[in-house]
Amino acid sequence: MTDPDILFRLAETIEARKQSDPHASYVAKLLHEGQDKILKKIAEESAEVLLASKDGDSAHVVCETADLWFHCLVLLAHHNLKLEDVLDELRRREGVSGIDEKAARKAGGITGQAG
Repeated sequence: MTDPDILFRLAETIEARKQSDPHASYVAKLLHEGQDKILKKIAEESAEVLLASKDGDSAHVVCETADLWFHCLVLLAHHNLKLEDVLDELRRREGVSGIDEKAARKAGGITGQAG
């Protein structure tokens, strides 16, 4: 069973926690500590995904990917961006070859920076 709304609910919770006491909320603490702390957590979680994958531990890959996605949502909140902004970008790219998309960016035709 899938629950596609879980990411939206999580993003809403993160947004609501922006106003929380940093001593009472992990999200508020991360946001209070600033971008460098959030980026450090994303780097840490990214490395943990890589290590879990190299170990061939599928369950651990899932857990660490969930941690990574969570911290990416915190980073979006830090920048006052929404999950929908990322989904819009993915929709824009849907059906476009990654090679073509990257070439268009290099030519100045697409503004996104991912690749």
